[in-house]
Amino acid sequence: MVDLSGFTAFDFSEGVPYCSITANGVTFNKAVTLKMGSPAYVRLLINGDSRQIILQACDEDTPRAVAFFRPKKNGVMSVRWNSMDLLSTFKRLLNSDLQHGYRVDGELVGDGMMLFDLNAAKTLV
Repeated sequence: MVDLSGFTAFDFSEGVPYCSITANGVTFNKAVTLKMGSPAYVRLLINGDSRQIILQACDEDTPRAVAFFRPKKNGVMSVRWNSMDLLSTFKRLLNSDLQHGYRVDGELVGDGMMLFDLNAAKTLV
């Protein structure tokens, strides 16, 4: 018998976490929501020097917490933000007018933390 301690079953339903950034908003896909544990609130942390962002799951009363995932009747699990201030920040970080959107893959870097490296952003076609 093989010892299975330390192994976990791979979840094929989650997919690759990514966000898309367009002139109309920022969308975090279903995989981001699932891999982060469907947090109701997050903080968006921005490192302008390294051009990286982190979504950090948090409590509602955490300073600068914003609403993130709310179950929807249609079952959609992606999250969309369309704050003009946020889009202006992404325009500056990506040095783009966002006429062509971008996809940025995410990486789970800690419990409830997803890192997006804008240096690796791919233009949406």
